Amino acid sequence: MLKNLLNNKIKVFVLLLLVLVLASIRIFEESLFYDPYLDYFKTDFTNFPMPVVDKLSLFLSLVFRYSLNSIVSIAFIQIAFNDINFTKFASVLYGILFVILIIVFYVVLAFFADESKMELFYIRRFLIQPLFLLLFIPGYLIQKRVN
Repeated sequence: MLKNLLNNKIKVFVLLLLVLVLASIRIFEESLFYDPYLDYFKTDFTNFPMPVVDKLSLFLSLVFRYSLNSIVSIAFIQIAFNDINFTKFASVLYGILFVILIIVFYVVLAFFADESKMELFYIRRFLIQPLFLLLFIPGYLIQKRVN
């Protein structure tokens, strides 16, 4: 019983540490990543023209940020559920979702940016925030309960 309690304390501590890492990515986003849309979307962006962006730098920054969030999120899933199948499934989903989102992001940015600012905002939000973790946790909890 004591050993089980100690293991759970360590598990909770590591999960809290991973949440702090995700929060740190968010807190230091302006200094870590190139993203001219950070300030743009904080304003009343519907009335302002789109900022000029370096698309290669933006792409590399989005890849880096998505990768960081994904690695931490996948580690969170592995530690929380201790199921390699859940972890593999999440890894594959993160990869597939990244490819889909980054393609859609650049299509919208290249062809529909002025008309589709809200779409660009939400697609970018899924790329830069660990929202999939918030979606996967309840799904995994339900799946675990069903099994």
